[in-house]
Amino acid sequence: MEIKANKSETFSNKAKFKVPFGTVSITDDAREMIDEAITTKWVTRGKYVQEFEERFAQLFGVKEAVAVSSGTDADAIACAVLYDFGAERGDEIIVPALTFVATGNAVLQAGFHPVFVDVNRETLNIDPQKIEEAITPRTRAIMPVHLMGKPAAMDEILMIAKKHKLHVIEDAAEAHGAEYKGKKIGSIGEMAALSLYAAHIITTIEGGIVITDNAQMADALRSLRNHGIEGKFQFKRIGFSAKMNEIEAAVGIGNIKIFDQILEKRRRNLLYLIEKFKQFEEHFITIKEESHEKIGPHAFSIIVREGANFKKDEFVQFIEDAGVDSRNLFYSIPTQCANYAFLGKKLGDFPEAEYCSDNGTHIGIHQDIELEDLDYVEQVVADFLQTKR
Repeated sequence: MEIKANKSETFSNKAKFKVPFGTVSITDDAREMIDEAITTKWVTRGKYVQEFEERFAQLFGVKEAVAVSSGTDADAIACAVLYDFGAERGDEIIVPALTFVATGNAVLQAGFHPVFVDVNRETLNIDPQKIEEAITPRTRAIMPVHLMGKPAAMDEILMIAKKHKLHVIEDAAEAHGAEYKGKKIGSIGEMAALSLYAAHIITTIEGGIVITDNAQMADALRSLRNHGIEGKFQFKRIGFSAKMNEIEAAVGIGNIKIFDQILEKRRRNLLYLIEKFKQFEEHFITIKEESHEKIGPHAFSIIVREGANFKKDEFVQFIEDAGVDSRNLFYSIPTQCANYAFLGKKLGDFPEAEYCSDNGTHIGIHQDIELEDLDYVEQVVADFLQTKR
């Protein structure tokens, strides 16, 4: 399937990588909107940001969407909304140990304390069986992350949240287009924060967005993204400077118009690679799609199994030398990120997250990758394993 009326640009080094990690799609009509914004000199938040928010809310089946300057700001501002609902600074928000560091950073930036819970290495997502033991009288919310676009176990998470009267904020940064038991990821919790960074299905190059059905939360979100302002020039909250601009929104509108095409091609690539890697199951744990879910493909995760006769670093070096770009499978934030040493956690406290990080990588399956590129990936992996026999 060809995505038409669209120019895509990779942000990996194309000269080095035959199969680059990521891409960004900028449509021709987005370029026209950008030219108009520049010509009229109305480049700060205006009609295109509003249109983008309306289109995004409609796409995700929610009532409200509030565009901001990054996915990290989306997480942080969604957390800060909780102050309107009885939370106090220093209260706790539960997050998975394995995620991009921005998730933990955002909780801290909002004035909360992140409480990390280990993950399930088969799903990469927070282990719901370990959540309740992390709940304290100061816990105010659970923030599940749908890593690699694979939905977290939302039924169990919602049940725990209801039992303990907690809010649920979905970190759906990588899960555009994902579904869980027939529901769109992003529409299940009270709020959802999404990243619109260049690697994602819908991108504004940089940027983020928070979606919700709760009008009171949406009003707080709009205030918080603009220094806590209300009305013309009154300040009610401790807010952020996190507005989206017209140029970014124009790119986002263009992406929404071709969203179905991008999603279809990424899902084709994901399912094709899942099938290809079945022959390598003895050596790797890879992302899988279950019958109750639809993954919104961000990337393809590959974790070296215990007992393999090779290390992750050997594998990564081999595929990158062959032109297949990759990224580390994030880190156990509380035990593998030095800036979280203040938590006092030690290696071994989050064994599943640490294992995924030590032994995992992920590669691109974006819309500029063709099936012959994935055939090449298959051959490179087979060649590597042949060297280890």
